[in-house]
Amino acid sequence: MIPIDLTGQVALITGVGDNESFAWFIAKTLQAAGAKIIFSCHPRVVGIVESFLERDMDREARLLPDGKTELKVEKVIPCDVSFDAMEDVDEKTRTDRRYAKYGDFTIHGCAEQVKQLTPHVDIMIHSVAFSREIKNSQAQTSRKAYLEAISISAYSLTGMLRAFAPMMAHRPGGGSVVSLTYLGGERVVPHYGGGMSTAKSALQIDTKQLAFHYGREFGIRVNAISAGPYASRAAKGIGDIFQMIEHAREKSPLPRPITAEEVAHATLFLCSPLASAVTGQILYVDCGYNIMGV
Repeated sequence: MIPIDLTGQVALITGVGDNESFAWFIAKTLQAAGAKIIFSCHPRVVGIVESFLERDMDREARLLPDGKTELKVEKVIPCDVSFDAMEDVDEKTRTDRRYAKYGDFTIHGCAEQVKQLTPHVDIMIHSVAFSREIKNSQAQTSRKAYLEAISISAYSLTGMLRAFAPMMAHRPGGGSVVSLTYLGGERVVPHYGGGMSTAKSALQIDTKQLAFHYGREFGIRVNAISAGPYASRAAKGIGDIFQMIEHAREKSPLPRPITAEEVAHATLFLCSPLASAVTGQILYVDCGYNIMGV
């Protein structure tokens, strides 16, 4: 037996918004392996995430794979990945009470808060994606929404790595970054619009570019998981997620839906010493759906 032991390692999980997402299950799995967990959330959902971590009614969602231990997070840090530093924040956002109460809610501010908790970060999970026009086809997507989707869903990986690379540099066994992507970045998926397909495509080539740069200079591995369709709270906003799941189930070599646990297990592998020579890769966790032509 080859155990995966992440004891003493610190994992920053970005983009957590609820207790049904891939990020939530990844956090539980990494903690089950021994890692300490820090959450980074959009300022508007910090209170929601904190309630999931505290309310009795959500205890079952907090249970780790052993069915007894509950997820414990060191801190929930507000971070709007649209902004690298406070000088980038527009006046409307800066003066919004939902943001202003947190002080520095940028990527730089997040990094500074993490430094107060720990001198190092071993793992970073990038689970950030947003498009205000995701239901629009590419032909009907506005320039503003298109650029916003790319900024938040793709460029944020570059911004986060730039900020956290010094804390992740040359860690024992190497630092590991894993982002979450989707087949819509490679092929046409109806209703996966609003610039999101382009953002996922950008995220995937950025994964390879960043793997090259940060591997050579900092010893950090950068990979992505392309997960099959999954009915998270966010995905339900696409509109036809259940039809997408059913279609994938019918066509996949393994004719069933994926689970969030399976994505979490694949992430654990990529963050573990078992994947010490794996970087710049897109790992498909989709029951093989990506190989099918028809």
